[in-house]
Amino acid sequence: MKRVVLLGSTGSIGTSTLKVVEDLPDRLQLIGLAAGNNVDLLITQATRHRPMAVSISDAAKVNQVKSALGEGTRVSSGTDGLIALATLPEADIVLIAIVGTAGLAPALAAIRAGKDIAVASKEILVMAGETVMHEARKHGVRVLAVDSEHSAIFQCLDGKPPASVRNLWLTASGGPFRDATRWPKTVLPDLTLEQALKHPSWVMGRKITIDSATLFNKGLEMIEARWLFDIEMARVQVVVHPQSIVHSMVEFVDGALLAQLSTPDMCLPIQYALCYPDRQRSDRVQTHFAKIGTLTFEEPDTDRFPALLLARRAGEIGGTLPAVFNAANEIAVEQFCQRQLSFTGITEKVRRVMDEHQVTERPTLEQILAADIWARESAAR
Repeated sequence: MKRVVLLGSTGSIGTSTLKVVEDLPDRLQLIGLAAGNNVDLLITQATRHRPMAVSISDAAKVNQVKSALGEGTRVSSGTDGLIALATLPEADIVLIAIVGTAGLAPALAAIRAGKDIAVASKEILVMAGETVMHEARKHGVRVLAVDSEHSAIFQCLDGKPPASVRNLWLTASGGPFRDATRWPKTVLPDLTLEQALKHPSWVMGRKITIDSATLFNKGLEMIEARWLFDIEMARVQVVVHPQSIVHSMVEFVDGALLAQLSTPDMCLPIQYALCYPDRQRSDRVQTHFAKIGTLTFEEPDTDRFPALLLARRAGEIGGTLPAVFNAANEIAVEQFCQRQLSFTGITEKVRRVMDEHQVTERPTLEQILAADIWARESAAR
């Protein structure tokens, strides 16, 4: 039995994680749940799974949760609550699915407490990948990928050393504007929020949908992969694969390519991370190649979508620049969603903020967080 703490239980990754736990009651047990402000769903989840501790972001809602759950469940709040859950002595693994920078402190706390972590929050490895992986090696714990692309690479590598790898290949759907004939570069500045939110394959949150349209999402994943697999940026590549059946690939030095394929379902990488190194039976994912028919691949168009070039620059320079790349993009996306910035203005704003930043090499956590704040303020101006 593996005992699981889940930070971010009410989001899409969190609710999928609960499905996985319910599928494998003899293998997985939830002992901690943390949520943002969706107090009603947290109470429903905790009533069903009876964890020993829960945390809610808003301290004003603690009494409501305590009243609903009774004396058997400890209730905390804020950053202290997240860290308390992440360091529960009884926990075997902590799955972090908190959006934004809030997941970084509990991730490091869990590692230092000797817990394996499963990472679904891009910011943790984008902002502080060097620090997180150094701490994981120091404390002898695993950092397991939950993103489907990074889970695919992890499965394909299967313990092979970085020296055996020629390239990591992250696949991208291409987003709603993949077709250059229909969406030439000249029309991109005039794209509307409604158009950008019409992803051809997925129904996702607003931020990640816009990031998919600009390819910033894939840029963030490039930086994640660089640290997670100890592969320099020059060997992290992107290929557009609209069907999203091949989740990513590893190209080895002898020319062999290994890929992980399946019908998309986040329950699969979540289950793999939580049960690693074992595989457990699940009937959730069914892949029928005859029905799929065709798999296609294209070069990413970095002229129309230069976010990939900015990501490569941030990952190659390192230091505090990836944190700036991430934070500036968050502000720019929000401004686009508020109709204060054009679609192409997102990338241009990030570029300008990166150009203005004085990079700190081998930063401390405090310096990383300071760079994040600086980038947000700079982008907002």
